[in-house]
Amino acid sequence: MAETPLWRRANGKKRGFRRRTGGTAQGGNKAVKCVYCGHTETEVLESRDSEDLEAVRRRRECEKCNKRFTTYERPESPDLFVLKKDGRREKFDSHKLKGGIVKACEKRPVPIEEIDRIVDEVERELRKRENAEVKSTEIGELVMRKLKKVDKVAYIRFASVYKDFEDLEEFETALHELLKKK
Repeated sequence: MAETPLWRRANGKKRGFRRRTGGTAQGGNKAVKCVYCGHTETEVLESRDSEDLEAVRRRRECEKCNKRFTTYERPESPDLFVLKKDGRREKFDSHKLKGGIVKACEKRPVPIEEIDRIVDEVERELRKRENAEVKSTEIGELVMRKLKKVDKVAYIRFASVYKDFEDLEEFETALHELLKKK
C-alpha cells in the first residue's frame, strides 16, 4: 500500500505519513472493519511486534468516525486435535481449557492473568509438537504441573476432576503425594 500524507484531520493537525488500508488489510486479505462503525477505510498509525513476538500489533484509526482501535496479526496455526479417553477426536479449544482452570481456581487468590498465562503456555507447548493430535491426558498433565507451581489447592481441585477420583482414598493419596514432595 502506498503511503500518503494526511492533509486534513478533524482536529486540524497534520500528522505526517500514514499507511492507508483502504478496503483491505496488510497483504491484500479481507477488509479490516472499524470495530465501532464497521467502515472499511482505516489507517495504520503504528505497527510493532507483540511482547511474545507471536503477533504484529497494529494501532488503527477509522477514516469515518476517527476512533482508534488495535488489531493483532498472527500466523495461522494448523488445527490441533485432542484425543479423548473414550477415543473421540475433538478440536482443541483454549476457552474450554481456560474454563476448567478457572473452576479449579475459584475462590483462590489466582489472578486471571496467571490463568491466561497457563493457557497460553500449554497451547504454545502443544503447538510446538510435530503431531497435530495430542492426548487429553497429556494436556491434563501439563496443566497440573503448572497449577502445582501456582496454587496447591487449585492443583488438587483440577487433579480430582482430571484423574476422576472414585473415592476419598484416591483423593487422600494425591494429597499425601503433594505434601510428601514439599
